[in-house]
Amino acid sequence: MGKEWNSFAMEMTYEIFGWIAFFSWSSSFYPQLILNFRRKSVVGFNFNFAVLNVTKHSTYLIYNATLYFSSAVQEQYRQKYGLHQMIPVAANDVAFSTHAVLMSAFTLFQIYIYERGNQKVSKISLAIVTVVWCAAAVCFFIALPTHSWLWLISVFNTLQVTMTVIKYFPQAFMNFYRKSTDGFSIGMILLDFLGGVTNYGQMAVQSIDQGSWTNLYGNLGKTLLSLVSIFYDLIFMMQHYVLYHGKKPSHLSSKIDVASKDALLNNASQVPEDGLL
Repeated sequence: MGKEWNSFAMEMTYEIFGWIAFFSWSSSFYPQLILNFRRKSVVGFNFNFAVLNVTKHSTYLIYNATLYFSSAVQEQYRQKYGLHQMIPVAANDVAFSTHAVLMSAFTLFQIYIYERGNQKVSKISLAIVTVVWCAAAVCFFIALPTHSWLWLISVFNTLQVTMTVIKYFPQAFMNFYRKSTDGFSIGMILLDFLGGVTNYGQMAVQSIDQGSWTNLYGNLGKTLLSLVSIFYDLIFMMQHYVLYHGKKPSHLSSKIDVASKDALLNNASQVPEDGLL
């Protein structure tokens, strides 16, 4: 058995924060999905973000579900961090991860059926996803002989944190390049920000009640997940409300590229044969 709560008030606060984080993070998928549906377009929403997001949430689901349901992994956790330590994964973490994988997959379906413009998934993003799953497979076979399951799911936890750090960058850069957040839902970011704050608050409440900060470094992935999400959310809010507030994307650069290309083709056709190299 894990260590019991010392304070009923702390336990209730922990549960409240946990479910606020769950509903905030779970709801954060819908503003973008609704925006895509209304516009019948995914122009302005970065495809690399969507692809990386599926892998991120999949690795996080593996970590959460295994640590929450597996008694063998829980035993290994307590042997490493203390026999009376509480397991740092709650039911809302598992529920969120499951929902997140489904909604991320549905986002990819919208990308497939709606207007996409000229945007494509980059080869770099596809390479990153391939490397992540290949690394996970290698680690599984490393852990198999010794049944080092806690180490294995810690690898998945590390992968999901790494993907969290990477996944936001393409969208942030795309907004910067377009000088607009048109097509990218700020509602998703606001809910994500609330989820990050309350998720971190949940872990802090547990640490205060137990008089130990083990759950913060014992589940470092969850701690870093909140901090990274909050950091990027602040960037997106700055882009939407301050830097590019009310601005539509500038298509000047694309028009110039097309005009230059046409001019080049025209000039090439007018070059005399003896002028060719």
